[in-house]
Amino acid sequence: MLVLSRKKGEAILIGENIELKIISIEGDQIKLGIRAPSSVEVFRKELYESIQNENNEAANAPLELLPLLQQKKENKDDF
Repeated sequence: MLVLSRKKGEAILIGENIELKIISIEGDQIKLGIRAPSSVEVFRKELYESIQNENNEAANAPLELLPLLQQKKENKDDF
């Protein structure tokens, strides 16, 4: 892991098109500005990990549930 020190108003570039800028520092928190192309997804790490965990749980659902889900969908389509 690369560790850098930055002051308020200073920035770090990642590649040619991602900029991380220190917006403010208050106690033990910083406000970090991120400028990146819209094609780059930016997530808080804890949110990203939560999404990954939910996707893994859904992918590992027991196969016995699939007929029940299909039946529920068919019943819903009847209305």
